[in-house]
Amino acid sequence: MTLVAHVRELRARLVKALLALALGTAVGFLWYDRGLLEFLSEPYCALPAELRFEGDGECRLVVLDVFGGVLLRLKIAVVAGAVLSAPLWLYQLWAFITPGLRRGERRYTVAFVAASSLLFALGACLAYLTLRKGLELLLSLAGDEVAFQLTAPDYVGFVLSLLVAFGLSFELPLIAVALNLVGVLSHAALAASRRWIFFLTIVFAAFITPTQDPFTMLAMALPMLVLFEGAIQLARVVDRRRARREAIESFHDIGDDEASPLDAAPSEVAAPSWAELHRY
Repeated sequence: MTLVAHVRELRARLVKALLALALGTAVGFLWYDRGLLEFLSEPYCALPAELRFEGDGECRLVVLDVFGGVLLRLKIAVVAGAVLSAPLWLYQLWAFITPGLRRGERRYTVAFVAASSLLFALGACLAYLTLRKGLELLLSLAGDEVAFQLTAPDYVGFVLSLLVAFGLSFELPLIAVALNLVGVLSHAALAASRRWIFFLTIVFAAFITPTQDPFTMLAMALPMLVLFEGAIQLARVVDRRRARREAIESFHDIGDDEASPLDAAPSEVAAPSWAELHRY
């Protein structure tokens, strides 16, 4: 394909991806009043009564300006639309990249997209489960003399940033696996840098968590350490298979009438046991 043909295909893929996002956003806009906002505000409403605002005896989030409610609904609808339409726009991205890949690389691409989606979902779920404890710890530090009245845009922005931070952080070990699969990063380099990887993971979790509390930081850091260790062990398996494959392929360039190179060095022989000596 020419450069102009590539640009035209990219434009067509982007239009389809944006249409999928618009359709998902419309679904999220309608879903807003049917449990979506309640789902996002549930960790806040589960806090003790002294740490949240109640209006008419029910848990309420406050909007302080005229356009705050509209912007809040649009923000939640766009994020929900991006999540709902992810299979469609990810397919458009994959369909644009696939023609330039080899058959083995296409297999890795499908596995990479599936694994990245799963890891992002796991990170977001973990963030949602730890959200209540993080909020309770942060709000309780202000003391009993302080009354809280969180605004809806600030709270929803905080929740979405936490979900995205956890989801993206869980993608980092997958990047290490991808670099190992393409031969850029070896298991030896990963194993030698294990201490630095673990240390930088904890530092990263301390800076990336919006709550900045130790509970949320550990909730992010510990699963990331487990994922990184899994990535290191997976790199070990991949490098061993690659070494065996290269050892086999090294004989393909030898002619049929040419002797294969052999290692003439003697191998170690185990000493016979007493039972074997007595038998002879």
